[in-house]
Amino acid sequence: MSNELLITVGGLAILDTLSPAALGVTVYLLLTEKERLSSRLMIYLATVAAFYFSVGVALMLGLDALLPAVSTILENRMVSWGLFIIGAILFIASFYYPKSKKKSVPRPKSKSMAAMIALGFTTSLIEVGTAFPYFAAIGLMTTHHLPIFQWLPMLAGYNVIMVLPPLVVFALHVLLGRVMQRPLEKLQAYISKHSGSAISWIMCIVGLILIFNTLDYL
Repeated sequence: MSNELLITVGGLAILDTLSPAALGVTVYLLLTEKERLSSRLMIYLATVAAFYFSVGVALMLGLDALLPAVSTILENRMVSWGLFIIGAILFIASFYYPKSKKKSVPRPKSKSMAAMIALGFTTSLIEVGTAFPYFAAIGLMTTHHLPIFQWLPMLAGYNVIMVLPPLVVFALHVLLGRVMQRPLEKLQAYISKHSGSAISWIMCIVGLILIFNTLDYL
């Protein structure tokens, strides 16, 4: 396993932290929840991480079984051109994606433990369809023929990084208390207003990754 692969996957994980859903729900809970905040928030974040980790493992095992056929297909010039065009479309579309459109963050109707788990699954299902960096990282790990004892901890580390911003915000809330009230309110407003901008950046970078990784086969 090369350092270049580790850096690339790590960079994609950091890019995935721009996803607004988990951070938005965390900020909402910090502003509104007073009782059993820690346990409810941890259950929510654990559900999100477990969902993505399970999807990643399923994809890795499935792609690993199909890797010989997939590798042959990717070397096909027509397929490479298709992926190149998809990358170009993502890159170009990123400049036209509405960057200032206000988007409401999913909020729990109930604050029970079951509701937190349900919310974790719901937000994960909503976000997984646009988890371009995650799919790109899985594709890179698969094409590098990594054994399970290498890609499994990489996948786990990816998911830890992905939920790191909510954990950092929670830690600051615990340490600083009421001092964080105004910053959290501003962060909530910023996430609501600029969630489209985060998605546009993700589309742009993943588009470039697809473009550069298919140039050799064109």
